[in-house]
Amino acid sequence: MRVVQTTTEQQLKDAFHIRKKVFVEEQMVPVEIEIDEFEKASVHFVLYDQEKPIGAGRCRTMDHIGKVERICILPSHRGKGAGNLIMQTIERFAKEKQIRELKLNAQISAIPFYEKLGFTVCSEEFMDAGIPHKTMIKQIG
Repeated sequence: MRVVQTTTEQQLKDAFHIRKKVFVEEQMVPVEIEIDEFEKASVHFVLYDQEKPIGAGRCRTMDHIGKVERICILPSHRGKGAGNLIMQTIERFAKEKQIRELKLNAQISAIPFYEKLGFTVCSEEFMDAGIPHKTMIKQIG
């Protein structure tokens, strides 16, 4: 498996394809919420198994903080380290950009995954797209 930072239109389409599979089809998030106004301001990442896209995520900078968003893995590849690969790549990218803190809004079910990566919860529970979340942060610099 390998993670790439998108540089081509096809890679970006692959990222959107995975996000639609996971968030829109599996989790029933409306597509108009999933694909949002921050797409062009974000750096996108795609995880490939051979040449098949199996995961995606994005990161954007807000006030010198890296906002990690839309981390998703196809069900067939969950629990096999795929999410770790995407997150490690995003963290390396953020360090290269001299970002010192990462922030994300985690679905409640994903909090243990992010805690293993060093993130800590810093908010009360809130709803996003009908799914309960909590904000998490990690110092990286």
